[in-house]
Amino acid sequence: MHKLGLLGKNISYSFSRAYFKNKFESERITDWSYENFDIDHIEAFATILKNTPNLKGLNVTTPYKLAVIPYLDQLDKQAQEIGAVNTIRVTGDGKLVGYNTDCYGFEKSIAPLLHSNHKSALILGTGGASKAIAYGLKHLGIPYKYVSRTASNHVSYTYDDLTETIIKQHFIIINCTPLGTFPNVKACPDIPYGGITENHVLYDLIYNPNETSFLRKGKEHGATICNGLKMLELQAEKSWSIWNLD
Repeated sequence: MHKLGLLGKNISYSFSRAYFKNKFESERITDWSYENFDIDHIEAFATILKNTPNLKGLNVTTPYKLAVIPYLDQLDKQAQEIGAVNTIRVTGDGKLVGYNTDCYGFEKSIAPLLHSNHKSALILGTGGASKAIAYGLKHLGIPYKYVSRTASNHVSYTYDDLTETIIKQHFIIINCTPLGTFPNVKACPDIPYGGITENHVLYDLIYNPNETSFLRKGKEHGATICNGLKMLELQAEKSWSIWNLD
């Protein structure tokens, strides 16, 4: 039995485990299994590797997309450029190779929503997921700026800096923060939603709930909205193809 899993913290809600369980059942794949590896500290990763025979690959989620990198033997070119890993392949000789399929899932899911006026973006949040989003935007030829609670060299705006004028200058806004995730569904990024128009695309990496407060507020102003479910499905299938490279 080939084993796969999700590495993360507080991941009982996991999309990945349910997705692959359904995939294996519907496609009658009987020689693979998928489980959660819910750990409090990244140091426990070594124990997982030691105690899980026939491990062929892992997905990686918050908060370990950056922290797992020192444990890997190699990064593919995209993951190296992004600086975050969400997929690990265990090679035939036991090497751990890191990949990033988030960027693929994001790019493929947002591209159909974009038009000629979508020429600049705001990325809300600066964690591991935001790095893949930035890479995807760069690949699409769309300039972006980071928004965060605290100022730093690569942050263009803090939330206090944002005005309706700034919002109107960026027709793509992507939430890479956990704000609005179930069960805290009333939470949302603190941006001036009054600047959002029907020309905007609001994209939320969150998929539970289906429509976050962030997306709902965007829809109320006529924006096109998209949650993170399609991105997750696309990145999951990309991960599956990577695990089957051997």
